[in-house]
Amino acid sequence: MFIAAIHDIEFHKIPNWLTYPTMMIGIVGHTWTHGLEGLLFSVSGVGVGVAVLIIPYLLGGMGAGDTKLMGAVGSLLGPKEVFGAFIFTALIGGIYALVILARYGNLKSTFKRYGTILKTFVLTQTMIYIPPSQKETKPRLCYGVAIAVGTLLSVFTESLLKVSLI
Repeated sequence: MFIAAIHDIEFHKIPNWLTYPTMMIGIVGHTWTHGLEGLLFSVSGVGVGVAVLIIPYLLGGMGAGDTKLMGAVGSLLGPKEVFGAFIFTALIGGIYALVILARYGNLKSTFKRYGTILKTFVLTQTMIYIPPSQKETKPRLCYGVAIAVGTLLSVFTESLLKVSLI
């Protein structure tokens, strides 16, 4: 995960040479240790991992590498755990986005713009997107960072829960 995050920071891309082998390691490892049940566990984890990010990808808000990375996480953690990792990732991603917007001086204007969109929707029942002004820079989020941190927090939290139940 952290190799993906570093690569995303440096090149703004998560490469296939990292995601696909990770998926295979998860699938083969779970199949080797648990047979057909392990295969189904890992493949369904890939499915859930890809499914949670496919719509943001299709809408242009996320890269394909991010989506494949979450699928790779799913191959290792399985369907339930990858969904937990996704929840943590979304929270971390939201905080990360706010920090980046503040760093580039766009936080106030972004909130104002989306507030106007929401107000227009409430009053007219019509969703009208207001694009950013020309002076607003469009900062790039390296979502691989959010996926790595969110996954780590998810695994850490799950481990703490298991220990506390013992």
